[in-house]
Amino acid sequence: MRVLLVHPSALMYSEIFLRLEPLGLERVAASLLVAGHEVRLIDLQTADIRDYTRALADFRPHTVMFGLNYLANVPEVIMLAKQAKITRPGCLVIAGGHSVSFIAQHLLENCDEAIDAVARGEGEVVAPRILEADWDSLTEVPGAVTRAGSGPPPTMLPTLDEPLPARYLLARRNRYFIGELDPCASVEFTRGCPWDCSFCSAWTFYGRSYRRMSADAAGHELASIREPNVFLVDDVAFIKPDHGNAIADQIERRGIRKRYYLETRADVLLRHPEVFQRWRRLGLTYMFLGMEALDAEGLDLFHKRISPDENIKALELARKIGITVAVNLIADPAWSRDQFRLVRQWALSVPEIVHLTVMTPYPGTEIWHTQSQKLTTLDYRLFDIQHAVTPTRLPLDEFYRELVATQAVLNRKHLGVKALAATARIVAGHLTHGQTNFLRMLWKFPRVYNAARLHAEHGQPAHYCLPAPTHAGVSHRRRELYIHQPIHTSFHKD
Repeated sequence: MRVLLVHPSALMYSEIFLRLEPLGLERVAASLLVAGHEVRLIDLQTADIRDYTRALADFRPHTVMFGLNYLANVPEVIMLAKQAKITRPGCLVIAGGHSVSFIAQHLLENCDEAIDAVARGEGEVVAPRILEADWDSLTEVPGAVTRAGSGPPPTMLPTLDEPLPARYLLARRNRYFIGELDPCASVEFTRGCPWDCSFCSAWTFYGRSYRRMSADAAGHELASIREPNVFLVDDVAFIKPDHGNAIADQIERRGIRKRYYLETRADVLLRHPEVFQRWRRLGLTYMFLGMEALDAEGLDLFHKRISPDENIKALELARKIGITVAVNLIADPAWSRDQFRLVRQWALSVPEIVHLTVMTPYPGTEIWHTQSQKLTTLDYRLFDIQHAVTPTRLPLDEFYRELVATQAVLNRKHLGVKALAATARIVAGHLTHGQTNFLRMLWKFPRVYNAARLHAEHGQPAHYCLPAPTHAGVSHRRRELYIHQPIHTSFHKD
């Protein structure tokens, strides 16, 4: 069977700071190839609609599968699905991915019949099973959802060691970057997160489980990557120090030389500094820490289970190790001018890169159950952690002016003309190799992060919307939030 996999276009955040390869779809592609299908992959972050149109006409797929990891891409995917149905009458159209797993039935009932089925859970498992099944028996496939009903709960991959991503299916690999790591590939050493932050759906998707790729498989995959830079997409890197050290052993044994960017928690860094020090010697350059809030009240609200003092100690430790840290803070729509001002002052007082995202209730998160009754919009396009979708204390236009002014601290410190002078050697090196992603990033901020643009997007007509919330409050049976049912794990927060 000919299968066309499609990743939708970039969201606002990706227009500036990063553009990551569609690792999940590359792994789904690999699983379909193993099953004997002919596969093509298009990433509309780096391709355009003409490439998609051409693939429909020339490749003539029997099935078109869309990766829907982000709610804001839902309207675009519905339109692309409609185009597939017109161009290839009778083709099967499937959507899968993280976010769509939480809204599967609603999407199918509100997509104008452009999408035939949703693959819930890990795509490497469910996608081949859907294609193997007869349409009449699709509701017997674990993880499959159609308008006629849902199959049993999805099952997890028995091992993360395979299939390895089919990276060769993407021709424009030089378009992927994160910050000045340009170009940059992505790898995944673990899946899941044992914490339960209220704004996050990683733990609800994986049933609060935590799984690891073997060190040998991780070393083999790293050795196969051509890019000089690698982003570790794990939700929390090196929770278990033995795993981080085992992969480091593989890197040393194989003589792999890369620069790395990873995400972790402040308390994990503080518990196991020796692992991060070792990785620093191996090329760890950047680290993302989701601090989320500066005060204890905010941290408690988000269930971070960490103190402000621990966060500050982690920043100091990272500086000592020599790792550049990017920090995320969650802007509460209830913030006043004074709260924005305090955040700006703090961001200017530290050397770290400071990002702001807006508190957003997503299906699959606890705050969807506690905050969704307050939603001021159900427009999918605004659920991108850059727009306010709950009531703001300030007038909405003023909230966006304060938000952009605060985010502009990043522009003054790390982007723009002054930053270009400080990073001239880095830019020159990129240009020598024909890489322009980082250079373009330096000049895009004022156009992309624009208060008038953010405010105006609330006034655009919404053709496709999230399901209306039906209740508030979190169920005492938290497993009702899970996509995958919990599995046994040896994890302990030591």
